[in-house]
Amino acid sequence: MLRLPWFEHRAPRSVAEAATILAGEGTRAMLIAGGTDLLPNMKRRHQAPQVLVSLRQIDELRKLNGAFGAGLTLSEVARSEKTPTALRQAAAQVATPPLRNMGTLGGNLCLDTRCNYYNQSYEWRKAIDFCLKKDGKICWVATASKRCVAVSSTDTAPALIALNAAVTLVSEKGSRSASVEDLYRNDGIDYLSRRGDEILTEVRVPAGWTSTYWKLRRRGSFDFPILGVAAALKMDGKTIREARIALGAVASRPFLVEKAGEFLKGKTLSDEVIAQAAELVANRAKPMDNTDMDLYWRKEVADDFTGYALRELRGDDMRQTRLRIARAAIA
Repeated sequence: MLRLPWFEHRAPRSVAEAATILAGEGTRAMLIAGGTDLLPNMKRRHQAPQVLVSLRQIDELRKLNGAFGAGLTLSEVARSEKTPTALRQAAAQVATPPLRNMGTLGGNLCLDTRCNYYNQSYEWRKAIDFCLKKDGKICWVATASKRCVAVSSTDTAPALIALNAAVTLVSEKGSRSASVEDLYRNDGIDYLSRRGDEILTEVRVPAGWTSTYWKLRRRGSFDFPILGVAAALKMDGKTIREARIALGAVASRPFLVEKAGEFLKGKTLSDEVIAQAAELVANRAKPMDNTDMDLYWRKEVADDFTGYALRELRGDDMRQTRLRIARAAIA
């Protein structure tokens, strides 16, 4: 049985109190919201904070009035009528209902990167002399690499990047705003630009986008994404005024495919245009051999999934295709 290491538990009632605790405890402390990612990681000794600062009792993090509080559960985000389609679809496809009832929007955005050589028990990792991400000196996925290539597996981040969303980060020193895209670094270890003393408190999503999110995984539930494609459009009639397409689970960060967005501007969604845009997106997908399924196939289907997303935004009936892929009716 994997057991949690010993830790102190703090339960602040406000963001200001939590920020004060973080500032005082420094590197000894980590934030915990739903704990669906952190607690299993602690059992495997990926992280071993001496102090856990719980955000569960901070009511201001659960607001839904013009912004999405980071403490909202994924189930609450998926159910809300105020949630944009891509974000709702992404939240609805995270893990399973019990985990969505515990996991939070902020927690999913700050999800640890994953790798077949990292997400194992301590004894398993010790047997291979660990890996670059934790306790070792070699990246077993790319042995010549000087950086960890563990993959970002958050579902909500690519959806929010496509929607051009921004987050608020609060510390004892004050607050700052950052785009969701700028929240991430292309580094499997140092994957967030959020400082250790900062709390992600809310997500702000601009209005006016028509959006969708498509997720690839082996099973219809529970599994992390091995490809995520989010697309958002602003239209003038049938002409695209603005377009944003984001990829997830194919690098150490979710990212915007800018060339595809630029290509789509001023065009209508003909089959030919969709095919060209999908090819531009697939060219940017560079998955590594550190998650489920064959990496070359995962790169190829980025083309297909982008096509599904754009055809859905065109108004095509994609329900049967989505049902076959997601194994659930996700509108």
